Amino acid sequence: MTDTPTPALARAFVLAAGLGKRMRPITATVPKPLVEVAGRALIDHALDRIAECGIREAVVNVHYLADLMEAHLDRRRGGPAIVVSDERERLLETGGGVRKALPLLGEAPFLILNSDSFWLEGPRPNLRRLAAAWDPGRMDMLLLVASAATSLGYDGAGDFHMDGDGRLQRRAEREVAPFVYAGVAITKPGLFAGTPDGPFSLNLLFDRAIAAERLYGLRLDGQWLHVGTPEALAQAEERVRASATQP
Repeated sequence: MTDTPTPALARAFVLAAGLGKRMRPITATVPKPLVEVAGRALIDHALDRIAECGIREAVVNVHYLADLMEAHLDRRRGGPAIVVSDERERLLETGGGVRKALPLLGEAPFLILNSDSFWLEGPRPNLRRLAAAWDPGRMDMLLLVASAATSLGYDGAGDFHMDGDGRLQRRAEREVAPFVYAGVAITKPGLFAGTPDGPFSLNLLFDRAIAAERLYGLRLDGQWLHVGTPEALAQAEERVRASATQP
């Protein structure tokens, strides 16, 4: 898979509506996207990277403590332009949240980014690498995947195997896989055709793309920092400080 220039993606969808239960007690009064790492809210790290990638518009969904989220987004300065997808009435999970926002995202492929996806960059920004690797002729979805062994704060069994061409397959039950989904994807909106009108997971789309042999991955260059719990958040803060002092 070559890292050649491609036209910039026009829009991104940022998943920011979750309850953040595993991050309690921090998230008892603050939505997880507003939890800070390295002195900046997770949602701002995500939006900064989207802007750096050249994407000019981001749709952000809100549900839990939605007023706090909207106030924070209103105060934000700089790109990208932000449109809110309101899920106050019903939390729609990852897939359902994107599906609800499709009218705001248009008909072209777009980026999906978990608001708590956080990593230390390698030599080249990973969102630019992902956009450059996107090939709609071969792919329905392209996922950013990280090494399960070297990701900080992750102790799971991994999600995917990847072949030499970058095509992904799920690990079997009781099996260990080398790659974990890093919470970033590029997808075609047509992949949502016939999906439920309500809550569902993006895993449904992963499985659809796998069945068509059109789910691909790009390995994250750098280190993924899993910030799912207060303990993992503290580890991430320490790792960021250490990276800042490295030559």
